[in-house]
Amino acid sequence: MKLIIQIPCYNEEKSLPVTLSAIPKKIKGADEIEILIINDGSSDNTVNTAKNLGVNYIVSFSKNLGLARAFDAGLKACIKNGADIIVNLDADNQYCADDIEKLIQPILENKADIVIGARPIDSIKHFSPVKKLLQKLGSFVMKKISGADILDAPSGFRAFSKNAAMRINIFDTYTYTMESIIQAQRKGLSILSVPIRVNKDLRPSRLVKNNFNYIFRSAKTMIRFFIIYHPFRFFISLALIFLALGLFLGFRYLYFFLLGDGAGHIQSLILCGLLITGGFQTALLAIISDLLAINRKLIEDVQIKVQTLQNGKN
Repeated sequence: MKLIIQIPCYNEEKSLPVTLSAIPKKIKGADEIEILIINDGSSDNTVNTAKNLGVNYIVSFSKNLGLARAFDAGLKACIKNGADIIVNLDADNQYCADDIEKLIQPILENKADIVIGARPIDSIKHFSPVKKLLQKLGSFVMKKISGADILDAPSGFRAFSKNAAMRINIFDTYTYTMESIIQAQRKGLSILSVPIRVNKDLRPSRLVKNNFNYIFRSAKTMIRFFIIYHPFRFFISLALIFLALGLFLGFRYLYFFLLGDGAGHIQSLILCGLLITGGFQTALLAIISDLLAINRKLIEDVQIKVQTLQNGKN
């Protein structure tokens, strides 16, 4: 059983040695343990530091593409290099690496395809009360959107089976945490949460620049994901709203028309026509988007088969 631990890095020259030194040399259930670094356009000495510390694989971007792109590239590289299980670990040593064993056990026991480490949010001292609230709120909203019972949705400490990693395709450029959960649920992959420990803070988060920015970008991401993965539900809901408003205005005009006052409410009739027309067009858009979603699923199935054939030849 080959375990590859992937670590996205952006200017992590100082924190990377701490993170790598904390990774256990032996992990129950893993016959091989290898490390893969995704260098996300670092301008410091991250790459040379990784090489000097004996990292097995390095994937490099010529410029900074963001955490989501680094994560996705890491999954693909791990699969290419024969990983049976992939663990994603942040380079800032936020997560306790000793819990990797706990993280991969449900996968080894065939109880889950993806395992997410749930941090003890309330007891993390360097989290402000506002950040703790936002973390819990994000997990609650994600649970409602995805239907997955996840305790810590923003957590980046995750384990993936090979099958799960091959099925995940990240489209977002901001973060992978939420999208991967929604995709997993849509694709029938099982997800579990396990409690994990955290270490002292080495540096401020680069993903969360400020609370307002985090809320805005997270909300935008969730809405976008809902449209991408539930297109029919989204557009048909809009269509029904437009049609309901249009019919209401239509009956309203008819009421006044029967009273002999139709000329004074011609605006309602015009708006009624516009809303009903918009409703039918949005309903057609719902059908088209649903067909596109089916087509995307077929393309992803082909992609998985191609990856399987390629990995068999390697």
